[in-house]
Amino acid sequence: MALGKRTAQQTELFVPVAQLPQSPAHPFYAKLNGLLAESAFDPFVEQLCEPYCKEGGRPSIPPGTYFRMLFIGYFEGIDSQRGIAWRCADSRSLREFLGAELTDATPAHNSMTVIRQHLPARVFESVFEHVLGVLDGQGLLRAKTLGIDSTTLEANAAMRSIVRKADGKNWKEFLRTLAQAEGIEHPTDEDLRRLDRKRQDKKVSNEEWANPHDPDARIARMKDGRTHLAYKAEHAVDLESTAIVAAHVTTAERGDTATGEETLILAQVHLVRSGSQAEIKEVAQDKGYHDNEALARIAAWGVRTYVPERKQKSRVWTDKPAEFEAAFRANRRRVRGDKGRRLNRWRSEKCERSFAHVCETGGGRTFHPGAVPDAWHHQAGAESIRGADPMLGPYGAASVRRGRWDISPSLSPAWRNCCFLNGLLDNPPSKPTPEALVVL
Repeated sequence: MALGKRTAQQTELFVPVAQLPQSPAHPFYAKLNGLLAESAFDPFVEQLCEPYCKEGGRPSIPPGTYFRMLFIGYFEGIDSQRGIAWRCADSRSLREFLGAELTDATPAHNSMTVIRQHLPARVFESVFEHVLGVLDGQGLLRAKTLGIDSTTLEANAAMRSIVRKADGKNWKEFLRTLAQAEGIEHPTDEDLRRLDRKRQDKKVSNEEWANPHDPDARIARMKDGRTHLAYKAEHAVDLESTAIVAAHVTTAERGDTATGEETLILAQVHLVRSGSQAEIKEVAQDKGYHDNEALARIAAWGVRTYVPERKQKSRVWTDKPAEFEAAFRANRRRVRGDKGRRLNRWRSEKCERSFAHVCETGGGRTFHPGAVPDAWHHQAGAESIRGADPMLGPYGAASVRRGRWDISPSLSPAWRNCCFLNGLLDNPPSKPTPEALVVL
């Protein structure tokens, strides 16, 4: 075989389109495009985004193209809009996925920013619920048994920028005040470091300190042991189809017992709004969610719990309502059975897998303040498409209550009562009971 040499060549002035090399379409993106076309995805998102566009002026990126670019960011593991725009412009198979011809320019990153800033979170939630409806229509959404778990997300803010809420002083100014109180009038940086090492009470609490650039970020211990400003993300995963039915993003200092019920309610609401007739019957959680009051409240909704209990020497029931003890013993009996062990194995496997998909593969480990739709919601539809379908499907949307809507009459009275008392239902049940109230 002779040696081939690379030589400088003159660029052709005109190139017939028929002579351009054709790259084969990516089978995954081709299948995904077919699924989106079958579900009328583009007309749906165009109708959603139309109220937020003005008449006249330069046309924006088609909403279907915008959401496809966000899907690409998740599937390709790209966590920046610049990277997404560059990847779409560089790949012919991705250009075909976006519907761009060879002579068309793919959208730039600044155009994506303009659209993200114009669209509210409700639009992204509606896209996610539409994808859930597609999965349900294909028979890929069961949602009878959910697994709920949580993880921490790094905030896009540094610990060195925190200030005291009382006087606005940063860490160095706070140490300088302590040094002057100790009699050091003009302390150097070395004096401040020495004083900080010798101090006994060096706890940094969220009640006293905050980051001025991200006031909602909280000081928390990460999974790897580091202390960082963080948020908390919680997933509700269908243990049969692995579709993420809901994702709840909240502040990092809130415990699992405070957020587990909210995520469970959001999961049922997303199912209803997607047009699914599925009703949650069982939920599996880890021992961090074990709380007698929460168990009793979830049992009142007609949901069976599978939550391992924490190790405790003894329990006293004389000062607690009878419902607490009944819910505790029923949960213990279910957890110790074969089904309870199986569901908790599935929960640890499939919930952790969803976090690996979103946080590691999807580049969502860092949470940007004020960018819930950008950082998390756009991955909702992508992960939902990927996890539940054998070829493709799950990811849910985090949300705070933004309105009320009619809940399907096919829901059980317990679930209708819960949704009504939490402000998620316009039509009240016949006899609402206050035990179902959870403040969202």
